[in-house]
Amino acid sequence: MKKYLIALAAMLTATPALAHINPADHASFSTGFLHPLSGADHVLAMVGVGLWAALLGGRALWAVPTTFVIVMMAGFAAALGGLPLPFIEPAIAASVVVLGLLALMAFKVPTPIGMVVVGFFALFHGFAHGDELGHASATPFLVGFAVATALLHAAGVLLGPGIARIAGDKAGRLVTRFAGGLTALAGLALIVGG
Repeated sequence: MKKYLIALAAMLTATPALAHINPADHASFSTGFLHPLSGADHVLAMVGVGLWAALLGGRALWAVPTTFVIVMMAGFAAALGGLPLPFIEPAIAASVVVLGLLALMAFKVPTPIGMVVVGFFALFHGFAHGDELGHASATPFLVGFAVATALLHAAGVLLGPGIARIAGDKAGRLVTRFAGGLTALAGLALIVGG
């Protein structure tokens, strides 16, 4: 249990990513992999997807996070293609709050609806990074970015069941919901502070 609390504390104390990058510095898989881990907005939103997917259960455990990664990659490609997308930064900030609230409330929806919700936010997350990166070795960066995102989703998905294995199912759900609440609060702090 101690390692889960340490991981949660690390997620909540990360600094904002301020996702404005120099394309020349981001031409590799490793830079793409490290980028989502570089700030609270990324970490919180990605873990929030996993938390909510864990509470939805069933097919949503894999379908909701997978949808996020796929749509995020499509948003990245759309940005590289020069397509316009308004309200990028507000949508990214809102994603942290909304995903945290959905986990806090253990808001139950059918899996396809959950996929649409996370897909909406994923489009903005992917677009922001494709727009900033340009064409400078976009493929290795995108693959690294997608792998790290999937791992952050997995951390959120595994948090509740990990606690449940140690302390019981009810405790696992409570911890997952509590982590969702902390995610929403941290998202609000990022919005107010940013």
